[in-house]
Amino acid sequence: MESIERSQQPSHVWSIVLGGGDSRMTAFIQRWLGRPRPKQYCAFFGERSLFQQTLDRAAALSRQEHIVALVAREHSQEAWSQLEGRGAGTVLLQPKDRESAAGVYLSLTYLREKDPDATVVIYPSDHFVYPETSFLVSVHRALCTLEWLPGRFIVLGVPPDRLELDYGWIVPGEKMHVFETDRTHAIKAFVGKPTVVQADAALAGGALWNTSVMAAKAELLWQMGWDCFPDLMPRFERLGRSIGTSKEAQILQEIYEGIPAHDLLSELLQRVPDRAAVIEMNGVLWSDWGKPTRIIDSLRRIGREPAFPPDCLRGLYGRTSRVRADIRPAAVPSY
Repeated sequence: MESIERSQQPSHVWSIVLGGGDSRMTAFIQRWLGRPRPKQYCAFFGERSLFQQTLDRAAALSRQEHIVALVAREHSQEAWSQLEGRGAGTVLLQPKDRESAAGVYLSLTYLREKDPDATVVIYPSDHFVYPETSFLVSVHRALCTLEWLPGRFIVLGVPPDRLELDYGWIVPGEKMHVFETDRTHAIKAFVGKPTVVQADAALAGGALWNTSVMAAKAELLWQMGWDCFPDLMPRFERLGRSIGTSKEAQILQEIYEGIPAHDLLSELLQRVPDRAAVIEMNGVLWSDWGKPTRIIDSLRRIGREPAFPPDCLRGLYGRTSRVRADIRPAAVPSY
């Protein structure tokens, strides 16, 4: 396996860890823990929560002071308790969750203030990847690719093993010969939350699941924000001018009043696919743990026991996706 040498990483590599989460697992977690808890702060196996796993992965490629953790204000107590011993250079409390674009541009506002030349990797904190070392090799490859393609943003895609209707799909275009053994492609099309017919066509056509992990130059993302989200950017420009002043907290609250909701990556891929590239990850098991059945499936495949008792699944175990009989499960290295 390729090694990742920390010393080879540019000093301008930053990480944004998105700690928002969603409510899809509320009933299951309530049954398991007896109280509500955002899924990213749960340890479904082992000792680390999904949030802590993501922070650890970010720390493998970024200095601690270059990690920005975005946390919903109402989840601040959960987040602070899990940051102990790990930490992040900047912890931002978002007034309200308004999809990923607002969260990312809030993070970029503070990041650019500290390092205008930053290269940034954006990680959702509620996804599962295994093995983490192989996943980090792909992130490292994306960072290297950006040195050759600074005018693009890079998305990590994973080969599917079933027909999944809840995931976004990326249809790769022509191969981009950045490195000899690279799996970098231009992007022909993006399909978000497809119909069965669309997903079946994407699967048959060699499309990849969109992991929502992306890398880009911070300044490029800022410029693209003006192209794709003109209703957002004046708000964050205003916030940027207030950083370090007595009005900063007040302006942060004000700009979130009635702030538009946009999904960052899907809307970028839909509007400017020619500015993107996708790197195909192989030998990595990835899953958006938005359903209990996906957790059980992932843990069975890596031979790990869940931290929750089987009784928690009673009444929740329904069909979550249509599995293609002619598609074998993805090969996952044993570690």
